[in-house]
Amino acid sequence: MTGQQRREQLLDVGRSLFAEKGVEGTSVEEIAASAGVSKPVVYEHFGGKEGLYAVVVDREMQTLQAAMTGALTTPAHPREILEIAALTLLDYIESSTDGFRILVRDSPVEGGSDGGFASLMSDAAGRVEHILAAAFTARGLDAGVAPLYAQMLVGSVALTGQYWLDTRRPDKADVAAHIVNLAWNGLTGLESDPQLTDAAKTYVADAKARRAR
Repeated sequence: MTGQQRREQLLDVGRSLFAEKGVEGTSVEEIAASAGVSKPVVYEHFGGKEGLYAVVVDREMQTLQAAMTGALTTPAHPREILEIAALTLLDYIESSTDGFRILVRDSPVEGGSDGGFASLMSDAAGRVEHILAAAFTARGLDAGVAPLYAQMLVGSVALTGQYWLDTRRPDKADVAAHIVNLAWNGLTGLESDPQLTDAAKTYVADAKARRAR
């Protein structure tokens, strides 16, 4: 292997082990053995397991952050933005299961924690806050509570995503529809059979087409 190929191999191996055991439960010996190399090779490329872990987390953060930023800046109706944002997170969980496990294992969602996933969700809440503030103002509601509602929305999506990570039921589109059903209609206005809007259905179809290519 070239140096770059070896580096990528170690990243793949580390990603899998960190997802299964966490950074504390994974040793340099395990990483080296799984990659079929000696321990000095791991140190040469990353300086140890902590350096490898940092690169793995950074890559996952960049991937998810880029996807969420795109979803939350899509010019659309607020409900459609919520749907696409929920679908974007569920897409990431589905396609990068190991990456999501790594982010949430050592970076809890609860507010006040400094961690990759928690920081990313806080950033997402900040973006949602602006969307909600505009919607509240347009409806004559108090825009000052928009930050609180933003935290509620993002928190519900993130925690539901962690639940769905293991169950994978119901279907991803149905999960997104139910999340937005609660967020959009509230408990007193729940629809009996929530469905995604046409914009979100198009997003699902496009995502399937991309994976098929």
